[in-house]
Amino acid sequence: MENRHLMLGNQAIARGLIENGCSLATSYPGTPASEILPEVVKWARDEHLQLHAQWAVNEKVAFEIAYTASLTGLRAVVSMKQVGLNVASDPLMSAAYMGNIGGFLIISADDPGPHSSQTEQDSRMMAMMAKIPVLDPDSPEQAKDMIAWGYALSEAFQIPVMLRPATRVCHARQDVAHGPIISLDRTPAFQKNPPRWAATPNFRLQLHHALEKKLQDISQHAATAPIHCNPEVIGDKAIVVSGVAAAHVREILKDLHLWDKISLYQVLQPYPLHTSFIECLEKNGSEILVIEETTPVIEMQIGNRRSVRGKIDGYVPAVGELLPEAIEKIVAGFAGVLSAPSISLPPAKPGRRPTLCAGCPHRASFFAIKKAAPKGIYTSDIGCYTLGMNLGAVDTFICMGAAISQAEGFYQALKNEPKRPDIIATLGDSTFFHAGIPALIDAVVQNVRFVLVILDNRTTAMTGNQPTPSSGRGIAGEPTISVDIEALVRGCGVKFCQTGDPYDVPAFISLVKTAIKFSRETGPAVVISRRPCLLDRTQPPETRPPVIRVHVTENCDGCHYCIQHFECPALVTDSDDAPVRIDPAGCSGCGVCIHVCPKKAITI
Repeated sequence: MENRHLMLGNQAIARGLIENGCSLATSYPGTPASEILPEVVKWARDEHLQLHAQWAVNEKVAFEIAYTASLTGLRAVVSMKQVGLNVASDPLMSAAYMGNIGGFLIISADDPGPHSSQTEQDSRMMAMMAKIPVLDPDSPEQAKDMIAWGYALSEAFQIPVMLRPATRVCHARQDVAHGPIISLDRTPAFQKNPPRWAATPNFRLQLHHALEKKLQDISQHAATAPIHCNPEVIGDKAIVVSGVAAAHVREILKDLHLWDKISLYQVLQPYPLHTSFIECLEKNGSEILVIEETTPVIEMQIGNRRSVRGKIDGYVPAVGELLPEAIEKIVAGFAGVLSAPSISLPPAKPGRRPTLCAGCPHRASFFAIKKAAPKGIYTSDIGCYTLGMNLGAVDTFICMGAAISQAEGFYQALKNEPKRPDIIATLGDSTFFHAGIPALIDAVVQNVRFVLVILDNRTTAMTGNQPTPSSGRGIAGEPTISVDIEALVRGCGVKFCQTGDPYDVPAFISLVKTAIKFSRETGPAVVISRRPCLLDRTQPPETRPPVIRVHVTENCDGCHYCIQHFECPALVTDSDDAPVRIDPAGCSGCGVCIHVCPKKAITI
């Protein structure tokens, strides 16, 4: 009997890597890709396999480590989310020219919607720009299967291959079969070849010619050719799909009784699109509907003919996730069905806006920053602390590490103003290691008068409490060298660097004020706000604070200052003018709210 297991999409991807001889896996955590690397480690442990896996300091470093392992003949993989691919784009472009020896996969998980990202960019466009093939799975099971196809393709043409699962693949669950584990028994060895691995511009031109030839050959590679899902149907209408949309359209055609009337083609390799497939579509002369997320990658390669409907002509929405309800209307209209069956969805219930967890040290830090610099400009970054905007303590954020660069931009723009506001930048410890250090060095060189508050909760909290370079542990819990943030900051040339506990609100407000004074008179100042994340169960018990039970006294007059300026989910009220009360189910017992109420109505 076949061994099957209900798997999360990312778990299935990890299983595919284990089954197909992956020897080295790297990543930087980012939703929806975060679970891939931990699941690789779990599968390797369960199967008693030797495999190196690590969280790298950022996606660029992760890419370079994994890619280099493939130069020795080993199979390797790097995984990340779509915006992480931006960080890795520099080595991506060069790796495509130089190619690889062992199979090298780049898993870039896209987030149409977006659900947890700054953008809903399409990684397939990055594959086109880099000139590497990309595979687009429609389900967890197909994502697992594509690992094998991807490694075979990568080694056949000595080229990096991208796998592009979307959120609905990464976080879907499906009954997936376990396959046998391939034993490649490869001995890693690096064959020196400077014209290829250390190519100068003249050699790069030759490599580019070779890359174009590879793409031509890959566009004829039978193993990844589009699938005619209902080959018995060849009519005057055809639908071309890829990714999650393929799974939706298959079901919709059957529900609308159109399965035997409209040809359905699933594109497995959106780039390069198979030339024979394009020729087939042109030969049949069918009216074509292309449904893909989120950019018209396939549609552009088919050609902008009048018979093609899709995103380019506005027939398919250009923005947002293509949900089944939307796809059904598109397909029904294309097929000439007067009306698709109506779907009754339950009414949406109002909910609370996203907020920091009860007891989150970031909330206390933001409250102190607002108290210390009430008229400041607050630049911030990507992470849990982006929710500091709810507290009025985040004015801007762009991407990882930009909090410091934007602080410098504001300073350079406003430095000659007589009433220049104080500038406070905030970013987490993981983000600081990821992309903050170069920006801090630049700020030191330019003597930027600002305060950087590093929100050090000892983990990468937003994506699942993965370790940071200062955690002292690796992905499997193994001990690693812990990087000293204070020493690193001072090594960047910062003269003022002090650490405080945000739970001690009065002392932390005083520390931030001292840092602001230093920055006004001397130069950049750094405050490290150190308190472990309450949700990180890997932290030793002695670091967890004692539980403080607080209550609201009769002095509360219902001003709701605590709710408006502190927004702890454990502080609740029954109406706009009713007194505040503590929700015991939501209270973490941090006791910070004692320092928040201006009437001193919250006490032990």
